[in-house]
Amino acid sequence: MDVRRLKPLACGVLLGLSAVSGLAMAETAPASAVHAPASSTLQTTLDNGLRVVIVHDPLAPTVTTQITYQVGSYQAPAGFPGSAHALEHMMFRDSAGMTGAQLNQMTGKMGAQNNAFTTNDATQYYFVAPAAYLDILLHIEATRMQGLLVTDKDWAAERGAIEQEVSRDISSPDYLAFQKAEASLFKGTGYENDALGSRPTFDATKASLLRDFHKTWYAPNNAILVVVGDVDPQTTLGKIKQLFGTIPKQALPQRAPLKLQPFKARTVQSTTPQGTGSIQALFRAPGLKSKDAAAFQVLLDVLNNPRSSLSALAAQGKVLAAGAQLQPFTEAGIGLVEVDFAKGADPVQARADMDGVLAEVLKNGVSPELVEAAKRSELAQKEFNKTSAVTLASAWSQALAWQGLKSPDEASDLIHAVTVDDVNRVAREWLQPDQRYTVVLTPDPNGKRPPDSSGFGGSESFGGDNKLDGPLPEWAARSLGQLSMPHWTLAPTRTVLPNGITLIVQPETISKTVSVFGHIDGDEHLQEPVGKDGVGRVLNGMFDYGTTGLDREAFHKALDALAAQERGGADFSLEVPSEGFDKGLQLLADNVLHPAMPESAFQVQQQSLARELAGAMQSPNYKTMHALWKGLLPAGDPGLREATPATVSSLKLDDVKAYHAQTFRPDLTTIVVVGDVSPASAAKAVGQYFGQWQAKGPKPEVTPRPVPVNPAGFTLIANPYAAQDTVFLAQSLQMNLANPDRYALQLGNEVLGGNGFASRLMTDIRVRHGYAYGADSGLQIQKSRSIFYVTYGSDPSKVGPVDALVRQNLEKMRSTPVEAHELENARQAQIRSIPLSVSSFRSIGSSLLRWSYNGEPLDQPMVAARHYLSLTAPQVQAAFKRYILPQHLTQVVQGPDPVKH
Repeated sequence: MDVRRLKPLACGVLLGLSAVSGLAMAETAPASAVHAPASSTLQTTLDNGLRVVIVHDPLAPTVTTQITYQVGSYQAPAGFPGSAHALEHMMFRDSAGMTGAQLNQMTGKMGAQNNAFTTNDATQYYFVAPAAYLDILLHIEATRMQGLLVTDKDWAAERGAIEQEVSRDISSPDYLAFQKAEASLFKGTGYENDALGSRPTFDATKASLLRDFHKTWYAPNNAILVVVGDVDPQTTLGKIKQLFGTIPKQALPQRAPLKLQPFKARTVQSTTPQGTGSIQALFRAPGLKSKDAAAFQVLLDVLNNPRSSLSALAAQGKVLAAGAQLQPFTEAGIGLVEVDFAKGADPVQARADMDGVLAEVLKNGVSPELVEAAKRSELAQKEFNKTSAVTLASAWSQALAWQGLKSPDEASDLIHAVTVDDVNRVAREWLQPDQRYTVVLTPDPNGKRPPDSSGFGGSESFGGDNKLDGPLPEWAARSLGQLSMPHWTLAPTRTVLPNGITLIVQPETISKTVSVFGHIDGDEHLQEPVGKDGVGRVLNGMFDYGTTGLDREAFHKALDALAAQERGGADFSLEVPSEGFDKGLQLLADNVLHPAMPESAFQVQQQSLARELAGAMQSPNYKTMHALWKGLLPAGDPGLREATPATVSSLKLDDVKAYHAQTFRPDLTTIVVVGDVSPASAAKAVGQYFGQWQAKGPKPEVTPRPVPVNPAGFTLIANPYAAQDTVFLAQSLQMNLANPDRYALQLGNEVLGGNGFASRLMTDIRVRHGYAYGADSGLQIQKSRSIFYVTYGSDPSKVGPVDALVRQNLEKMRSTPVEAHELENARQAQIRSIPLSVSSFRSIGSSLLRWSYNGEPLDQPMVAARHYLSLTAPQVQAAFKRYILPQHLTQVVQGPDPVKH
């Protein structure tokens, strides 16, 4: 559950934007379905006003549901700006006919993923689950729409949890700066207050206010339900009508119009605990329903293009990074242009460089060529959206709920119509210097906690007695009672090319795109020469500068012509429309095998990394991770090697070239191709462009040696900015991928802390005791080294009690077999979630890649599932007793001193 800010609403590139400002959402006639030509998409409006979109997507046997209520913080009652966010939390509590505990239990048993987010304009609740459980997902959403209880007891419990979330967010100077900019840019409007809310308003909020808010706005005629996955549209519509059709529509309040007040430019300065600083120019932007929104999106794409003057600031070493973002609202928005600078660098010069780029755009306009490149990329996103049911559903939700359109196709049409003159006009309207709110964040370890953060999350009253072993609603119990092996949908071909490259191809025809994922096995800690720490990171930065045959400008221009996204390096990738696969693969191979490596680029990357490290090594986050690994690994272990400003500054270009030649080997390389291409065509292209690559000398050792279990330890990393402590508890394991005991540990970890609200840690620490917003545990099992960890965030006074609960739960896992219902829940969650793990081109490609270079079978989840089916509670207990050793946990706490731990 979160608040979305300065990130796209949809997963992926923001699609086109609406044509007319201020119009009501377009609706089709009630009960009259509109079908796509291929009959794979059904769009209709029920008689009660619920708008429904159903898309058949057979990529994987999964389904995603996204229900968006068109109410956010803009519509919150006066004086209670966090009401929409608070109600979002309450939707996971009790409803008539379904308790919050049952919701958590069903989510875990389905192997599902669920969450929600609140924006200024809307609130969305989403699930991803095996398609067989669509009925349950629809029952859940219908139940929450009409039967949410919002009892005083539940709100008293959840208020403490949401205040913990606020406490976490206000520890970020970036968030506080954005919050102040939002208040200044939109003073006197519904966008003035961020959707997160604050402790004072939550303390004053009554359950009755939230009940009224739900009754007022959570109506079918104020909601949009999108269902995408391996479902039949007509059958699904029938189920939706049955469950939602009887919920009455209701009169909605008049929405207050947006009346912007005059704004004067201002600059604010603050400090940050991060290792780098930033200059942020924030400004009003057209809303997603505005006629100018599409042109503004193209403008942002132009600014972010690698060939733009803004990107050139980083490529030339004037700043560490540069980019543009949009916080989209329906009636307005916040644009952001940002550059990052090193600690000790001159922020005045960094700002001058950024302002110079914007001044050039205002004076001379944008490049027509970059406008066309941006449009090609945005339009290609229509096909890329099909590579994931979640991405496709998000595109539909965004088009209807936030943009006021009828479909993502209409959004694409608006992008297609954008002209260079349109882009220049919106730039000159919105980017003027006198309309900017500029934030300067300078690195400084000596910050202060937010003045209003004292006492956050101090109450222990938000606990409850929810149990995860009660009976389920009748509509869920039957289908969740029987567990069977899932249908495995992947059938990849695997070959080894003459030069040693392992090639894996998984054809998929749902999208006219191809995705390529590559990995060159290696370990910088083992392979970097003594005294050359950081050479691998410098090399990684060199792949942005073109190839020996194409300079940086020409290389990125060639990618733009294909609407392709490419990344070079030891982990390389390509996403390209099908017709550009051959040319795109040629560019990828050229970049990986023959990067240009000009001396000027080397100097930029070397100096930038040295300056970045100088600040980062003093930051709390860096110190935290360094302390954690220092606690886990023995002294002198290669894994403790670290790049420093001194080692990076001593490097020469020849060191980088030699490291590339030494570590980039075909016999250590795996390439996975997923998408609209046959195995034969993929093999031919990979052979043509990677086939001449030859390894020299014997294979290097790239797998580190096992390490003994670490001793117990404690490290406090001070972070004066933090209102809460961030806590890590970890232990190295005598475990590897070849050890079959891993499956018992993984199943047990699902019970302990890996299954969200259905796990012991979350139930004990958050639900029952209310000590922390969340707590989870995890395993990182690798070829030779593995770790177990627990993480949580809490007020300093609660670290001691949380630690005690963590250790109690660990000892219980070691001393007593898990209960039968817990083992069954964990088994169901692990096995039923398998289809979700390979339900997009990216997840398919990255999974096949990882299994291959780790030496595992290409149906590894099914191998694991067979183990899970046969494992017993005593076996899980035995694995925990043997491998999880609480007396060896090393603890790192970042934030205020917890005193007791």
